[in-house]
Amino acid sequence: MANLQDIALSAYINITSVLAFLLAFAFLRLLPINNRVYFAKWYTKGETEEPQDTVISTYKYVNVDWRTCFMFWKWMQVALRMTEAELIEHAGLDSIVYIRIYRTGLKIFVPISILGIVVLVPVNWTGETLDSISDLTFSNIDKLSLSNVPSASLRLVAHIMMAYVVTLWTCYVLYKEYEIITGMRLRFLASEKRRPDQFTVLVRNIPPDPDESITEHVEHFFSENHPEHYLTHQVVYDAKRLAKLVKEMDKWKNWLTYYEKRFERNPERRPRTKTGWLGICGMSVDAIDYHKGVIHKIMQEEKVEKERIMYNPNAIVPSAFVSFKSRWGAAVCAQTQQTSNPMVWQTEWAPEPRDVYWDNLVIQQSQFAVKKLMVAASMFLLTFFFMIPIAFVQSLASIDGMQKVLVFLKPLIRRRRLKSVIQGVLPGVALKIFMILLPTILETMSKVEGHISLSVLERKTAGKYHFFVLVNVFFGSIITGTAFQQLDKFLYQPPSGIPRTLGVGIPMKATFFITYIMVDGWASVAAEIVRVVPLIKFYVKSTFLALTELDLEEAANPASLNFAINEPRIQLYFLLGLVYSAVTPLILPFIVVFFAFAYLIYRHQIINVYEQKYESGARFWPHVHRRIIISLILSQVLLMGLLSTKKAAKSTPLLLALTFFTIWFHFLCKGRFEPAFVKFPIQEAMVKDTRERTNEPNLNLKAYLADAYIHPALKGMEIEKPKAINEEEVNPLVPPNGRYLHKNEESDSGGVRSDVMDELFTYL
Repeated sequence: MANLQDIALSAYINITSVLAFLLAFAFLRLLPINNRVYFAKWYTKGETEEPQDTVISTYKYVNVDWRTCFMFWKWMQVALRMTEAELIEHAGLDSIVYIRIYRTGLKIFVPISILGIVVLVPVNWTGETLDSISDLTFSNIDKLSLSNVPSASLRLVAHIMMAYVVTLWTCYVLYKEYEIITGMRLRFLASEKRRPDQFTVLVRNIPPDPDESITEHVEHFFSENHPEHYLTHQVVYDAKRLAKLVKEMDKWKNWLTYYEKRFERNPERRPRTKTGWLGICGMSVDAIDYHKGVIHKIMQEEKVEKERIMYNPNAIVPSAFVSFKSRWGAAVCAQTQQTSNPMVWQTEWAPEPRDVYWDNLVIQQSQFAVKKLMVAASMFLLTFFFMIPIAFVQSLASIDGMQKVLVFLKPLIRRRRLKSVIQGVLPGVALKIFMILLPTILETMSKVEGHISLSVLERKTAGKYHFFVLVNVFFGSIITGTAFQQLDKFLYQPPSGIPRTLGVGIPMKATFFITYIMVDGWASVAAEIVRVVPLIKFYVKSTFLALTELDLEEAANPASLNFAINEPRIQLYFLLGLVYSAVTPLILPFIVVFFAFAYLIYRHQIINVYEQKYESGARFWPHVHRRIIISLILSQVLLMGLLSTKKAAKSTPLLLALTFFTIWFHFLCKGRFEPAFVKFPIQEAMVKDTRERTNEPNLNLKAYLADAYIHPALKGMEIEKPKAINEEEVNPLVPPNGRYLHKNEESDSGGVRSDVMDELFTYL
């Protein structure tokens, strides 16, 4: 178990790492060649340039303005200088609300940290309970926790009062933040520029009609049921194979461009290549002719695939993007049930075109329930088996406890410095390594579930990641760590004594979490600003793998803010801060440093590096709010359990009332603010429509929406498109009234209703 010396060594190593990363960034950002990495966002906007090759190539690698070397710290001032309105204009609302999560953490934990250090630390330190237990393993840091307070002591009143202060203050901050962000979202939607998704609805589970194609069926249905507002639609095609061919074609064309440029530079010698794996084995052939032949072959395959898509009815998915003449018409359609059978003609707001995940649009609605069940089973197995590496990490963090049972480890840890490294640094690093592949696995699970937009995919992945962090990283570390530290007591004590051992062991895990915060929350955040992996990729690709200018642009392509990974990571710190605020408040300053440091770093990255793949208008905030509430409730429940081991059962009603208050507060915020994140107000839609008709009376909306929701692989193709419906025109294709109502009452999608599964996954 780590003690003060181990924590000090870990702090020294991590602070040194932080300073090293910051100094490396201060130097690397001054090199003009790194503009594409450290100012990628500005570079793509054309507001910064990479130096051109000149006679003096030094200018490309060295900043000759020596004065900049003495202003390396200016990036911090620049990161904080931009106002919130300018940030929204520059980076979008999603990015700004994301960094407000860090501000929320600071607002919650700075006052709580001061109160905890001033009030609870002296109360815990003077308890002197742990010294009286002869067979218990603990460190001097544990004397600062609730474990050191005597049972049935009046000192426990301070911890109960702290729980009330933490709860009331957290709820106040969350309410104000929810109110502010709701206002920001409504103002953002009101002032947002025209986008295709504002006029478009995604219609899924379109019932088959033996007399009509899906295109005709959709047109007839909406012409009858939305005659004054329906404009046009675009059916969804299964173009997955065509998309692969297009991607392969682009790759071969890029190679052809490379060889043609080589030939232009040296016309006397035509370039050659080999036909085998990666061009390093097989028969040697003329590179230009060979690539032209391969491209011609792929073009023929593309032609056949396009014909299949256009003329094979099975290539059309029973889904369509339906566009309306106004935002008001789209809002009414997206937020209402279209027929008496809720399983057909299901409507929802269409994602913005760049947010669409096209591969999942071909999944049938009836498959969703089965896929969700499969993912739930996989999630259970992953969570269960990941306890093995968690237990291994905790074994590294509890050397002192393991010595009592595993005697052969004693010679290994006799050296004090080695023991300090193992307990102060290695556990956090090991846990960080085990978590590397987890986001990729969880993202794959979310894709299997069938979500049709990148934003929803990230939110669902974040939910799974948060559940995993909650169960494995937090509870797993506490349970397995306590079992290792008190293994002999678990083996030989009666069952009635196990809850007491767990109750004492929970605050003792604060030392492990402190080391993890310094590794993940300090050093890793500092490594984020250096962008080590993107920098290495850029140099490797630009030096060895960049064949054309297009490759060079892709090598420096700005990344996007990975919400699915970063948001659950933040939630772990909310959880640790709230749980340990009334137990071991010594952990709070470490968490405050994380929130302050991460706020500065990610604000800089959003301004200069990250380019969002989509804009959801901060629709993720209700999930952030709910997870903080979950952490708050867990902190209250765990405190009840801890106090029960201290013979303070009379405090249970007081903390239980606090839990009910927190749940009531959650539903209050849910009813007050969440509708603004789920629905689009009809009044706002009408205001925007009226203003747009006044300012742009000649707007051709049909032309604006013409190609917005065509699959990227089908761009430029002549595909079947419906005619626009005008109020003055009489459409002869509109069937008699009541036809679709009668049909849809008899229609049955044959699918399994997924309401139950949706409820099960509401938490995620």
